[in-house]
Amino acid sequence: MPAAALAAIAKARLIQRILAALVFVVPVGMAALLGGTSILVAQIAGTSSSCTSAPQELAFVGPSLQPAVPLSNGIGNLAVPGPDGVPLTLDPRQQSVAGSYLSVGQSLGVPARGIQIAIMVTLQESGLKMLANPAVPESLSMPHDGLGYDHDSLGSAQQRPSAGWGTVQELMTPAYNAEAFFGGPRGPNHGSPPGLLDIPDWASMGLGQAAQAVQVSAFPELYERWAPTALAVMASVSGKGTPQPCLQGAPSEDPAAPPVPANLSATRQAILHYAQEGVGGSYVWGGTAFKAWDCSGYVQWIYTQVGIALPRTEQWLAGHPTLAPQPGDLVVQNPDGPNHWGHIGIYAGAGMMYSALSPSVGTLLHPVSWNPGTQYFTLLGPEPAD
Repeated sequence: MPAAALAAIAKARLIQRILAALVFVVPVGMAALLGGTSILVAQIAGTSSSCTSAPQELAFVGPSLQPAVPLSNGIGNLAVPGPDGVPLTLDPRQQSVAGSYLSVGQSLGVPARGIQIAIMVTLQESGLKMLANPAVPESLSMPHDGLGYDHDSLGSAQQRPSAGWGTVQELMTPAYNAEAFFGGPRGPNHGSPPGLLDIPDWASMGLGQAAQAVQVSAFPELYERWAPTALAVMASVSGKGTPQPCLQGAPSEDPAAPPVPANLSATRQAILHYAQEGVGGSYVWGGTAFKAWDCSGYVQWIYTQVGIALPRTEQWLAGHPTLAPQPGDLVVQNPDGPNHWGHIGIYAGAGMMYSALSPSVGTLLHPVSWNPGTQYFTLLGPEPAD
């Protein structure tokens, strides 16, 4: 795109941002909400968005997620971003518990996503602590970091000896907690009760859904909120930087983003440019304002910038299905009826997509594989051959 055109676009966008900041957006009707909200089941309080489906993997929005950093108020303590951005301080013992899950997972060949799920569980169940339980007096004589009171649950993952997870002595050992949680062919329980690797298709589930498949918790919605914290913990205990399923940065500017094909049309390049410009935006039910939108509001805004009018909802109806998507095409997910889907975003290439995901994480670049039932639609036609 010519430099002069980009400069003009940038000026127009600045004016639009200023105006958007001054406008009070009146919530739209419920029908619009049903077509344009996120796919993530709301976190703690049970509130839900109308693009509902399986819980989704979270990613830290805003400044790039970094490994935990040393704190001056405690020797060896580290700070990581907790739910809703509230910092969480981890002492050396908590770091050691996390390290047990990481090292056991790596030794078993568990993908990073599986280790993230395990650490999410321990953050929710115990705060990365080894908990004894007064209902199990034997556990009180073993090394522990605090007390839990849920039935006969023990250790960092709150596994129950009465449910067959292991002996009291085993369940008061972090490495055993990890081995039991991961399960699989080398797991100590041989699939009964099942660990993560014993769950069919666990890798295609949402993170919270996979965690719940193992834990069978009374509060399954609570696991999801720990996903970004788990990534930061993994980064701090591994020392290798944060594994980032959500990549932030312009397609043409961030080396971690999918490469832009050399022959990609100017229109598609512009779509990717504006999709990236929206990264970090807030999620607002029914919203259409810049960085205050829902999933379909975000897509509509992007296409508007390149002169293509899309309906407020059911935007796939403006295009036609494609089995060979190109960057800039529409991605629809979470089928909720015949030829109808609960979530929409922009295909970025290389299995990645941009979308306004949920109130918890806002607008980000993330793997297409996070959500089920994916199909693609195009309004732009095929790209020229090389």
